[in-house]
Amino acid sequence: MRKLVDLMSLKDRVVLITGGAGHIGSVLAETFAELGANVAVLDRDKAEPENIVDKLSTDFPTKAIALAVDLADDDALHDVPARVVDGLGGLDVLVNCAAFVGTDDLAGWAVPIEEQKISTWRDAVNVNLTAPFFLIQQSLPYLRKSGHGSVINIGSIYGLLGPDWSIYEGVDFGTPAAYAASKGGLMQLTRWLATTLAPKVRVNAIVPGGVARATPKSFDSRYIARTPMKRMATEEDMKGAAMFLASDLSSYVTGQCLIVDGGWSAW
Repeated sequence: MRKLVDLMSLKDRVVLITGGAGHIGSVLAETFAELGANVAVLDRDKAEPENIVDKLSTDFPTKAIALAVDLADDDALHDVPARVVDGLGGLDVLVNCAAFVGTDDLAGWAVPIEEQKISTWRDAVNVNLTAPFFLIQQSLPYLRKSGHGSVINIGSIYGLLGPDWSIYEGVDFGTPAAYAASKGGLMQLTRWLATTLAPKVRVNAIVPGGVARATPKSFDSRYIARTPMKRMATEEDMKGAAMFLASDLSSYVTGQCLIVDGGWSAW
């Protein structure tokens, strides 16, 4: 029987992280590198993933490559897995972390339901749901060959639960229907793929609660009051879940959506 330290090791495995230069993605890249993995950091702008790769290469005895890819561009996704294999020698874990979260000033996004635009809806679904499916599809030959194939989708509590609009009172942002629907679809895709790709590839999801950002104190206090752990999440809170689902610690776990929300969904 293997020791825990061996089960959690990712030594010499290759991990591809979309949105790898973002708040959560960059922390996950560091987590996997710390566990011995070689990491491909994919993000839309070239400079940001290259900065992450430079840091990983300095801090850890690992190989890392940067990929600048727009997930909204179907043509650009075709060769992503092959580029990872060419650069790092294989592909064992795919983390779909990138997300279309919009901005407060994006037309038809953080506005009342009557004003939410179909074009913006399509953009969100394309990046949050269609691109992960396509990347998984393109990665399958390598994940199946791996012997440790694992897909980790990053969902959201708003893909699981409806919003409590009382916590948004007096603020100028919110979670639109497109984000919730696309994340809910990603979580159901996780379950569908799990039974379809087993036993060679495991598919699971991490479902974060609200992560602390530069949001108004009024919003933060209302969110925290509704959370049993009495705080918002941090990026560090996702590290253990990612390590578990990527490694052999979870070799008998598939089709699960691991909720990391401080108890928000337990009420």
